[in-house]
Amino acid sequence: MKRFNTTGVCNPEQHYMVDISGRIAEITKMVDDGKYFTINRARQYGKTTTLSELRKYLRDRYTVIGLDFQGIGTEGFKGEASFVVAICRLLARESRFGAEIPDKTAKNIDEFIERKKNKAQLTELFDVFIEWISYSVRPVVLMIDEVDSASDNQVFLDFLAQLRELYINRESRGLPAFQSVILAGVTDVKHLKSKIRDDEQHRVNSPWNIASDFMIDMSLSFDGIKGMLEDYESDRGISMDTENIARSIADYTGGYPFLVSRICQIIDEQLVPSVFESLNLAWTCRGIDEAVKQLLAEKNTLFESLTGKLTNYPKMKEALRNLLMSGNPITYNALQESISQLEMYGFIKNTDNKVVISNRIFETVLYNLFLSDEELNNNSFSQEGASERSLFVTESGLDVRLILEHFIKTYMQVFGPLKDRFSEKDGRELFLLYLKPIINGTGNYYIEAQTRDHKRTDVIIDYLGKQYIIELKIWRGERYNSEGEKQISDYLDYFGLDTGYMLSFNFNINKNVGVKEHNIHGKTLIEAVL
Repeated sequence: MKRFNTTGVCNPEQHYMVDISGRIAEITKMVDDGKYFTINRARQYGKTTTLSELRKYLRDRYTVIGLDFQGIGTEGFKGEASFVVAICRLLARESRFGAEIPDKTAKNIDEFIERKKNKAQLTELFDVFIEWISYSVRPVVLMIDEVDSASDNQVFLDFLAQLRELYINRESRGLPAFQSVILAGVTDVKHLKSKIRDDEQHRVNSPWNIASDFMIDMSLSFDGIKGMLEDYESDRGISMDTENIARSIADYTGGYPFLVSRICQIIDEQLVPSVFESLNLAWTCRGIDEAVKQLLAEKNTLFESLTGKLTNYPKMKEALRNLLMSGNPITYNALQESISQLEMYGFIKNTDNKVVISNRIFETVLYNLFLSDEELNNNSFSQEGASERSLFVTESGLDVRLILEHFIKTYMQVFGPLKDRFSEKDGRELFLLYLKPIINGTGNYYIEAQTRDHKRTDVIIDYLGKQYIIELKIWRGERYNSEGEKQISDYLDYFGLDTGYMLSFNFNINKNVGVKEHNIHGKTLIEAVL
């Protein structure tokens, strides 16, 4: 029976997968057009699986050679001769596994491997490539996965330069060359020149500047996720609301392939019978919330990579902290190294020329990271929230009104009346510090991206299958307050809720501190004023 897979290549005969045939068709068009290109995407973003499926799709019309540079050890990158031998060993392995390598070419490859003196150099290897391509019945496509394994080595740049020369001679003189060369990895190979060579020529001329831009979207779409869930539903003989579940998974993950598969995997393999009695009960909105909670608690390589990059770029870490806690925007600039690196690793994206966290899961990971930094400083708000947790948990869920009342009480005890020195960041951070230990271990929270701006923040709490919406805002006058009330009413309609909550930070001298209840457009709004 099929299963969800989050390690290694996915196989549609063994694993539940989103249909990527449309993506494969788009890439095939690039191959048909003779383009050389790099598929550079974040870790665990489906690159290897895409190459695997592409190879199957192309093999009826092309001779496809697939190499994986993870198969080359450290010694293989120490010099040109050792690199040629390492490449030849990979090619020989391909031949043993059925790749269409002509006998003459295979003999040359074996001779390079066995040669004891005057080891073969790259020019000899490429002479063999040219000869092979010239008499091959079908065009030859070269795919190389995990090129990051080679990116810090000069010999790899020399290899790229040889491929570049083949391409230029094909275009300018009609000489034999690979039909297409596809490199896959996290690193954008076009920018490797600055790592290795310091001379003027190599700063200006990248050995891979002939590569076409790869603009194909590799995230998983809502329709694709829904189709995968329908296959699973049919196989397992269960009933689920595939449309709403797919929508929820897409909202949480932004279509990041690993996150999509991991949420599904946790529901399928870990929630029955420990949390739910059956898969029918697990594949619900509450099951999604439970899977997300477990995912956020993991110490996986993807999350470690995210936090590690922030360690390498402390200024960017502080900027993201201000973005999340204060709503201070960061202008997107592809030439800014830390922005470029975080985008390359899939953690941020460019939306309307502003830096945005790529998905809700990553955003919550970052919120938790920043809040943990504060908790380590023995923040009293976190301690108070933890000590009073039992007061707020009822048989039906959370008493959010009581949470707001106690938050105001705690603030007044610690800081006294609200001061002008107070910033929006303080309010957001302090409230989340208070809230986090209350729901920790049972529920999740996230900040709704569609409403995050300088003026207001909607905190969405998922707790035991129920949702609670709390709007945090700085008081900016009655008119703005009325607009905010209308907005939260519309938002409650979207979530199908009758009650919403608002926490206003008000600097007016004559304000009424406390919690009161309003009826707004047929909805109940519980407003806390500090």
